[in-house]
Amino acid sequence: MVHASLRALGPVAGGAEGVIEALERALGPDGTLLMILGCECAWDWVNERPEEERESLLADAPVFDAINAPVFHEVGHLAEAFRQKPGTIVTDNPSGRFGARGRLAGDLLKDAPWHDYYGSRSPLDRFCRIGGRVLRLGAAPDTTTVLHFAEYLADVPKKRRVRRHFRCQGRDGPETRTVECLDDSNGIVDWPGEDYFATILREYVATGRAMRGKVGAAQSELIDADDLVRFGARWMTERFNRSD
Repeated sequence: MVHASLRALGPVAGGAEGVIEALERALGPDGTLLMILGCECAWDWVNERPEEERESLLADAPVFDAINAPVFHEVGHLAEAFRQKPGTIVTDNPSGRFGARGRLAGDLLKDAPWHDYYGSRSPLDRFCRIGGRVLRLGAAPDTTTVLHFAEYLADVPKKRRVRRHFRCQGRDGPETRTVECLDDSNGIVDWPGEDYFATILREYVATGRAMRGKVGAAQSELIDADDLVRFGARWMTERFNRSD
């Protein structure tokens, strides 16, 4: 699973396409690449309005197109190039859309849950179970998506949840559908200061369990996904249950 900043990597022959091709050569024919895509949704503002207003506000919204919708801008240009590359398959969830390519792509994404799309039986859960590794190529420290799975595993009472509404294609035409999940935008609890994903990543790297090195100009890490998730879940359980 790749998180990358093309700016941090510096000039690469072929740009984003060149990075993807290099990753696929490194993995070989039996390898699999996974990325979080999300989607750029001009109607996301509706989910900040009271729930009883959302369906009427979405009445004229375009139907979510899982195949062609651009990725969420914060995940970057590499993810958009990955989405567009022939052979990439995607999930159909506007809130938690994944893309994958390679031998195990179908196994990772098949029947991905609609609600709690980062939780049990999600692509992240499956990815950890098969021994997946996270490759961070100069990415910001708060952008390590597998830690959302850790939020589901953490023993924390009263985790914050959200319900979002989207215009989707139903069996009988366009319909408004809800997506319910832990709050993956603002966190499952209030936490002062730095984004807690960034803190968890830094503390994990400090244990020496990540492989570190330079890729291009970018400081990079290769991390066992399941080990990071277990570390993150323990960290959240300990820190979020403190009374001080």
